Amino acid sequence: MQQQNSEFELRGLNHCALVSEDMQRTVDFYSGVLGMPLVKTIDLPGGLGQHFFFDAGGGQCLAFFWFTEAAKRQPGISNPRKLIEPEEFHSDPTAWISSHGSMNHFAFDIAPDKIEEYRKKLLDKGIRVSEVMHHDNSPGQTAPEVTDGVWVSSIYFLDPDGIMLEFAAWQRPFSADKGDKWDHRPATPTDVPRYRKAVEEGV
Repeated sequence: MQQQNSEFELRGLNHCALVSEDMQRTVDFYSGVLGMPLVKTIDLPGGLGQHFFFDAGGGQCLAFFWFTEAAKRQPGISNPRKLIEPEEFHSDPTAWISSHGSMNHFAFDIAPDKIEEYRKKLLDKGIRVSEVMHHDNSPGQTAPEVTDGVWVSSIYFLDPDGIMLEFAAWQRPFSADKGDKWDHRPATPTDVPRYRKAVEEGV
C-alpha cells in the first residue's frame, strides 16, 4: 500500500549526519572500502572541527562531523553493543539497542540479487559481516530464506567508529495481504512495564 505525505512533498533522504572520531579513518572506510565518493569537505569555523559528505547514490549523502571536543562513544548507550547476528537476534536482544536520541544504524538500499555478492565483497575486504537476515512477519520476525512473507533482506556490519550499517534489499511492497501492519498503537514511557513483562514471559 502506497502511503502519501499530505503535509510535505519530501523527495527522499538528503543526508544523515554522523560523528567520527578520526576523519581520515572514516574517509578510508567509506571511500576506500565502500567506494562512496567524497563530494564535499568543510572546515567548521572557530576550530570546531570538520563536516564531510559522501555520495550515497540517488542524490543522497552520508555526512560526518569530526568535532574537536566530542565525547568518546559509549557502546550500549550511543550505539549498539554488538553487531546484529541472526543467532543473537533473540538470545541477546539488548545487544543491539541504543539510547534515546542516538542513531541505531544506517541502511543503504541495494538490489535483492546483490546481497550475497556484496556480503562476500565486504568479507574479502576484511570486514566482519552478519549472515543474511530475511525479515518477515512471523513471531520470530526472520526466515531462513526468502519467502512471500519476507519484506526485506539485510546484512549488518560496523564502520571504524562502531556505527552499525546495513545493506537492505526490499523484497516486495508492503501489503496487508502479506501481514504487514501500520496500526500498532505507538508506545509511550508508560508502556515500559508491559513490554518488560512480555520479555520476561518470552512473548
